[in-house]
Amino acid sequence: MMSLFTVEGLSGLLFLGFIGLTLVGALIATSARSLIRSVAGLALCFLGVAGLYYYLNSPFVALMQILIYVGAICVTIIFAVMLAESSELKQITRRNRLVGPLSFLASGLLAWALAGLALKTEWRPASCLVNRGTVEDLGQSLLTTYSMSFELISVVLLVAVVGSLVLARAGRDK
Repeated sequence: MMSLFTVEGLSGLLFLGFIGLTLVGALIATSARSLIRSVAGLALCFLGVAGLYYYLNSPFVALMQILIYVGAICVTIIFAVMLAESSELKQITRRNRLVGPLSFLASGLLAWALAGLALKTEWRPASCLVNRGTVEDLGQSLLTTYSMSFELISVVLLVAVVGSLVLARAGRDK
């Protein structure tokens, strides 16, 4: 039995806190009626993900998560919202009442399937190759093993910036 006042107990509590922060932010981002509140929920979710990265001994990736996603993407979306006309920023209306329950059912089934898979999988210790978490190791991995993911992330960032500029320009033209 693990006590809360041990290193493992506090570490587990911190991990659960980051998971909770991520889930609460995602819930606010998807269920808020105001666009500004949705962006604030998105920023909160990104902060929780950054905390998970830091918990996983990757402080550089956690800092980049905060700088790029919270600092750049969310702020760019907020600027686009501020530049748009106020008549366009009305409350988000719900179109179909089945979307909410069906999305909860789909996410519950996905969580149940992933939990079942995690319980049935034989987990082996990691190999002797240890990532020290340095910027050099990260750069080496990004340019060799994960180069496709690195390029896809840059495409996602480009689409987010262009989308926010289109929103801002559409608000000015009217």
